[in-house]
Amino acid sequence: MSNSTEPPVYTLAEGRPVHDPTSSVVLRGPKVRGGGLALLEDTQLIETLAHFPRERIPERVVHAKAAGAWGEFECTHDITDWCSAAFLSKVGKKTEVLARLSTVAGEKGSSDTARDIRGFALKFKTEEGNWDFVGNDLPVFFIRDPIKFPSLNRSHKRHPQTGVADGSMFWDFHNHNQEGVHCLMQLFGGRGVPASLRNVNGFGNHTFKFGKPETGSFKYVKIHFKPDAGIQTLSQEEAVRLAGEEPDYHVKDMFNAIERGDYPTWTMSLQVMDPKDAETYRWNIFDITKVWPHKDYPLIPVGKLTLNRNPENHFQEIEQAAFSPSTLVPGIGPSADTMLHARMFSYPDAARYRVGANYQQLPPNRPLNAYSPFQRDGPMRFDGNYGSDPDYVRSSFRKIRSGPADVAHDEWVGRVQAYSSDVEEEDFDQPRMLWKLFKENGEDKEFLHNLSGHVSKALPEVQKGTIEMWNKVDKEIGDRLAEALEKSNQSADHDTAPPVQTVLAAHRK
Repeated sequence: MSNSTEPPVYTLAEGRPVHDPTSSVVLRGPKVRGGGLALLEDTQLIETLAHFPRERIPERVVHAKAAGAWGEFECTHDITDWCSAAFLSKVGKKTEVLARLSTVAGEKGSSDTARDIRGFALKFKTEEGNWDFVGNDLPVFFIRDPIKFPSLNRSHKRHPQTGVADGSMFWDFHNHNQEGVHCLMQLFGGRGVPASLRNVNGFGNHTFKFGKPETGSFKYVKIHFKPDAGIQTLSQEEAVRLAGEEPDYHVKDMFNAIERGDYPTWTMSLQVMDPKDAETYRWNIFDITKVWPHKDYPLIPVGKLTLNRNPENHFQEIEQAAFSPSTLVPGIGPSADTMLHARMFSYPDAARYRVGANYQQLPPNRPLNAYSPFQRDGPMRFDGNYGSDPDYVRSSFRKIRSGPADVAHDEWVGRVQAYSSDVEEEDFDQPRMLWKLFKENGEDKEFLHNLSGHVSKALPEVQKGTIEMWNKVDKEIGDRLAEALEKSNQSADHDTAPPVQTVLAAHRK
């Protein structure tokens, strides 16, 4: 692009200047007024029309609706004794960051204030490559076996027959996959709908390893980003009102805050566990349906994240951005978490389909430094394609230096077997602890209000199964839910139009 202060000359995509970008070239007869025949030679018309239906890429199957911004991360505490990651190597060191905060289930045009998990994705542009933090605003997840991931998300989206969200489908899935009851409590509690994306937590969910490859040592780590302005939430009624009045409420709020200089900030903290402790800890540390209580492993501050620059073009910088927990740097590695391993494959695979085989070359994804001559060619290659450098390993014509080793592997020994996510009694331990906290904080009424409102949309037989699930957490929850549903069902009897679930039930019979 020219740096001239003169107005740009409008051109075709190949650079040819255009006299009039507002007119088509047509063949008209002398007696025809207004009509005519379009000409195949009108490259401007053909180029304009042909590009238009191709200007959308497939939207994300999940996390489609998002706000995004650029910012920086500053290391504030020294952890070099046990982590060698370069961006954490010195107090005061700053790293450029791209952030994308999203809903999960809704499509790109859906409402921001739906009750849903929020994705919290960050791309750190470090001198050792990009590091992606790809987490959520809730500390736990619904499942721990990755083979259930497509089914989970389908159950939260649209019914294949009606094309609308379906409460029976949602609760029928969870009734039969009850390891997610802890996450359901978080979702239907007071923090299920944030007031602003500037006021949400960012949890890494998975257990990672922070270590020093040169010594072969590492610690197990849970990653947290806590909003410095605190948590702020919406009631169910406020969320529903905003969904109708301003469906882009969160996206606009984030953009406008940054434009006026009210930059949102988060403190990055870590929970740190010695590998020896993992062998005897009360819960499986690789199970993302569980948390590590802070009384056992308190938060250790590491740095501060500030978002201070809006994108110039949302599509180019935010929608083409691709995040994956497989994008790691020396000093940070994956643990023996099966869900994490599955995401490490699935996320880059989705980006190759959605954006293209060379998505890493696009501006939001491009690292500060890269030399990867064994990944070549393919569509939309534009970085020089490594010229005449050898495209095979161990060439004698081009010497390549080695980088640092990976973080040490977990010393876990076992045999190949089917992974079991069967629900056990311990899956209800932490939900019981959370219910006790809800009652102490007076949050139990809001939780039951939110829960019963959603469950009431399911078929009666599904409601029954949901009540039985909550009885396993605490019979008081089941009893209060049953009472609220009975009142809701009695009220629904007076409605003139039957709900979708009733129509479907009749159809199934």
